[in-house]
Amino acid sequence: MEIKKNFDIKKLTTFKTGGIIETVFLPESVDEFVEILSQNPDIQVFGNLSNTLISSYGYDGKIILTNRINNIFIDGQRVVAGCGVKGPKLSQEVCKNGLSGLEFMVGFPGSVGGEVCMNASAHAQAISDKIKFVKCYDKGMKTFSKSEMGFEYRTSRCQKEGLVVLEVEFELEEKNPIEIQDKMNENLDFRKAHQPSLLLPNCGSIFKNPSEHSAGKLLDNVGAKDLSCGGVKVWENHANFIVNVNNGTSKDILKLMLEMQTRVKQNYNIHLEPEIKFLGGKDKEENELWYKLNKK
Repeated sequence: MEIKKNFDIKKLTTFKTGGIIETVFLPESVDEFVEILSQNPDIQVFGNLSNTLISSYGYDGKIILTNRINNIFIDGQRVVAGCGVKGPKLSQEVCKNGLSGLEFMVGFPGSVGGEVCMNASAHAQAISDKIKFVKCYDKGMKTFSKSEMGFEYRTSRCQKEGLVVLEVEFELEEKNPIEIQDKMNENLDFRKAHQPSLLLPNCGSIFKNPSEHSAGKLLDNVGAKDLSCGGVKVWENHANFIVNVNNGTSKDILKLMLEMQTRVKQNYNIHLEPEIKFLGGKDKEENELWYKLNKK
């Protein structure tokens, strides 16, 4: 297992923000992962850093990156994936084996652990649809059935109780690989038309959709597409995305998020809840901005 000290994480994040992290653990197996978690009970865990804003001021603490826990085991319709497997990789591998149910993941840059934690979904599919069991860490390894995971829109038992996903077992459906690939291509075309490419640094959807509303539509209605701050701006094609166009900082992004959220609150009395995570703590202004963004 590799351990990195004073690691500059900026290049690994899809937002291309971040600073020096005091300690980064890179486990290569579930056993190594559990060992770190047991020795560091409050440690922060991240996958592909595609749904995370890391402070440009860095973080004085320890984190785990799970991207090396990336084994995929396929036996008939049963598929077991490590928490660090990237969504596109998993969807492509099961497609090769004529297995359907994860086509929507082909356009998701995140990893399986994070996608299970937030119950990622798109195109009328959710990751929870085909889950059979989830192995989690909760002061030891525990296995939960799908019905025990408390899956809801953009959340799960993991978020509510602070459980860490270690490994996931799916039960998929057999289908012609050509049909599966056609659906995946259709999903990729939709993503290209409606979401910015990762060549334009972004973190996916910024806010969750409130009940019976579209966050993007609300933001569009209040003129969010005209907003910018420092080196970042709201994407011109969809108001629920922020893109880093000129070496923007984490503080630029948090300030822009607060302005977006405030406009919707003032016009519709609806609180937009951040969908992304934030890792920081060293800068007082950033801490205050994040607090305001999460205060209902």
